[in-house]
Amino acid sequence: MRLAVICYLVPCIYGYAISQRRLPSDSAGLDQSPPATGYNSPQSQDLHERIQLRLSPSLELDPYPDKPRITFKEDGSFKLTIFSDIHFGENPWDSWGPVQDINTTALMEALLQLEKPDYVVINGDLVTGENTFRENSTSLIDSIVRPLNAAKVPFSSTSGNHDSKINITRTGEMTREIGISPLSYTRFSPPGVGGVGGPGNYWVPVYEKVTGEPTQVVFHEVPKQSCVFSDQTPVLILWFFDSRGGLFTNGTQMPDWVDSSVAEWVQSETEKMNIDWGPPEQRSALAFVHIPPHAVQAVQRNLNSSINPGLNADTLGQGSTQASLKHASLGKDNAFWHSLNTNVKNLRAVISGHDHGDEWCAREPTYDVIFCFNKHSGYGGYSRPGWGRGVRSIIFHSAAPLVGLETYIMMENGTSHARVILDEHYM
Repeated sequence: MRLAVICYLVPCIYGYAISQRRLPSDSAGLDQSPPATGYNSPQSQDLHERIQLRLSPSLELDPYPDKPRITFKEDGSFKLTIFSDIHFGENPWDSWGPVQDINTTALMEALLQLEKPDYVVINGDLVTGENTFRENSTSLIDSIVRPLNAAKVPFSSTSGNHDSKINITRTGEMTREIGISPLSYTRFSPPGVGGVGGPGNYWVPVYEKVTGEPTQVVFHEVPKQSCVFSDQTPVLILWFFDSRGGLFTNGTQMPDWVDSSVAEWVQSETEKMNIDWGPPEQRSALAFVHIPPHAVQAVQRNLNSSINPGLNADTLGQGSTQASLKHASLGKDNAFWHSLNTNVKNLRAVISGHDHGDEWCAREPTYDVIFCFNKHSGYGGYSRPGWGRGVRSIIFHSAAPLVGLETYIMMENGTSHARVILDEHYM
């Protein structure tokens, strides 16, 4: 049974002093009922009820009860490697189409071996959906996840605008991925979240350790009352959002922004986290979404290549950011962007793909948040001579929320560049 006890909340409510002591290994567990002495006072009973409430496992805040816990390494670090825009299935009727997929698979295998990540993200446009056939479109997912399954590395994916076309859907791709990948942490949005065509909004908790050592907490002002718990508080939350885009199966255009229903969901989820896990300042967050938020379009005009290194070859304009494909859509992603930056504290960076010729990081001044582009990873999808292919890696050197993150672009040939530290001083 997993527990969600945040005992430091109690003194905030009641003003009681708390002491903790480690339990001997043979006394750990949940069956240590407190004696009845002094248990009849209203304060004591109310306190006990609140403790029992937090002793109950919450599937909402433990969404992966049957999967291994994602954790930092013993040395205190945690490394993510992000593949983006891999575009499998392009022009399967031409000889060069399948060759592209073979080359992309080789790139994934080589960089997984080189980077040795603790977690992998595929940040959208898994396939070139307009080139797929209805009969075998989702089978492309088998090829995409094969290197990840072979490496036994946990991973998640977002969907991109090329993942929704007449012959393929996000739901089909996600269902296939989840079904054949034991270490896929991708999951579907709750009912009513994501809008039409946006099923991939979810979060993944990352913990400091594999298991928490049992601790007994004694409340001195409530005679002989105590609870036993294991530390189940994440130190990092990975958020994944569905920016939609592409086509519905009937050929009509899908909205190209994160639906406003996600804004309300983010607020609700963070409120639950704060109640069960305590102040959000005690944990960090990263956010992944395929199409960049529209606010970053203005950021590009003020880049400094020494502070914001990396390829900057795609000028952001119509269709490059959320809610920009049609003029009438401008501003439709504002609710999501506001909610994300208002409710998710210690948001260390927001990371997107979509624009293959950009790979820089910069601070978005409206909400004082760092935004980073991925590196185009696939042999499919548009490219230009000299752009190359690779991944973005991000390293947490500590679980402490205020320690800067290291990030860089690792190319297919094993060279790296655009290495920066993302912290409060980064511009």
